[in-house]
Amino acid sequence: MTTPSRPSAIHPLVAAGASAILPGLGQWLGGDRRKAKILFAIDAVTIVVLLFLLRDRVAVAAAFFRPSTLALMMVGNIALLAFRVWAADDAYRTAASVGRSVGRTAGIAAAVVIGAAVLAPHLWFARIDLIQYDLLTSTFDTGETAAAASPTTTAEAPSSPDDPSTTADPTTTTTTLPPPPPWEELDRLNILLLGGDFGVGRTGIRTDTMIAMSLDPDTGEAALLQIPRNWTKPPLPDGMGVWDCDCYPELINELWIAGEEFPEAFPGLGTPSENAVKAVASEFLGIPIHYYALVNLDGFADLIDAIGGVDIYVPARIVDNEYPTLDGELTRLVIEPGLQHMNGEQALSYARTRHQDTDYHRMSRQRCVIEAAMEQMGPIDVLRSFEKIAGVIKDTVTTDIPLDLLPELVTLYPKMDLEEVVSIRFIPPIYHLKYRDDGKRGAIANIELVHEHVQLVLEDPERAVIELGLNDAESCPEVPAEGPVDQ
Repeated sequence: MTTPSRPSAIHPLVAAGASAILPGLGQWLGGDRRKAKILFAIDAVTIVVLLFLLRDRVAVAAAFFRPSTLALMMVGNIALLAFRVWAADDAYRTAASVGRSVGRTAGIAAAVVIGAAVLAPHLWFARIDLIQYDLLTSTFDTGETAAAASPTTTAEAPSSPDDPSTTADPTTTTTTLPPPPPWEELDRLNILLLGGDFGVGRTGIRTDTMIAMSLDPDTGEAALLQIPRNWTKPPLPDGMGVWDCDCYPELINELWIAGEEFPEAFPGLGTPSENAVKAVASEFLGIPIHYYALVNLDGFADLIDAIGGVDIYVPARIVDNEYPTLDGELTRLVIEPGLQHMNGEQALSYARTRHQDTDYHRMSRQRCVIEAAMEQMGPIDVLRSFEKIAGVIKDTVTTDIPLDLLPELVTLYPKMDLEEVVSIRFIPPIYHLKYRDDGKRGAIANIELVHEHVQLVLEDPERAVIELGLNDAESCPEVPAEGPVDQ
């Protein structure tokens, strides 16, 4: 005759800890094999489902940019936590019913330790989930990508820039910027990246950095089209402006301020300032600008600090005896040549200084700093400093990119080859048409030539690199083969 096996006399706390790690393990060790098998089956189904959902890293990343998915993740996180807590408690009770008893003090202490171990990963995930949800819903446009808005509107435009309160015939209909087409209808997605250099001693926002990023949704092919800040009299589209020249008569980097001063001169779906910079960039480049993102440059410094700094190769010594800090003071800036690990303030100084050379050299440095940050910001860096990065973005970035487009952009990112991005700066003397005849600052660009070269870059980038010499003129300096310059 076979004697039935007796339940194992495992310590209740060991059983609870085992089931906290793997629900069912504590029950198995405690002798309740039937319940353990049921819990193991639940474990197996959960693991299979998670492995299935995590099989595509790009899809997982895209999921973190959908608020609805984040909400489901939070529900799943809470459900999994409840399951683990119940399994640990049940395993404790199962083992305690046949094993040794546990003293009250020891039991409470052990419960706290096990509870903390169970809670920690769930609390960490919940924190990341909530931060991401808040970032998405507070920073990005919650409307649909293809907004159901009319491409035209009726606006009362001031009759002259000197008297904004004076309006024209209120029945005048002006053409505004149309809503962008849906993602699947786009041949290219064009996003205007703006750096707002504003702070002490400056009035309003001047977009000293203007870079249009053009992306091919099918291939991930990308181009960076840089507009210098000191072009003047850029053309305006029909239905915009109040000036006889059918252009904006001042420097192109002052358009955001112009939108605030003459709001009825820039009708459209967004704010007047948004409409102004997007419309003028579109006319200047000859391509539609679908969305924009504006970052305060001191926020850019905070972002570099959040990822632990950035490595940049400086090809030649930089000395700026009158570098303007963000506090409005002038100081002497010295950046030595060689491979430098820069913090946020140093990287921003490297990108902003221009007194040693020109605005056009500064444009190159700005692009190189952005490229270096993108290349060096890995997943571990993001996770380690996620809360700080999210806080910087929330506080310093303004954009009209809609929430429902973000997952599509995430899926596009792996297709991009940063080393193959074609970059072109529309700078003098190649694109210079003539100087102003009224003595004011700025030069007028050859818009037809700009349009011609933009189309060449977008339609045949390999040919553009050869014919326009973009390999040598636009590439960021690299560390020489013999190694970095000694410091």
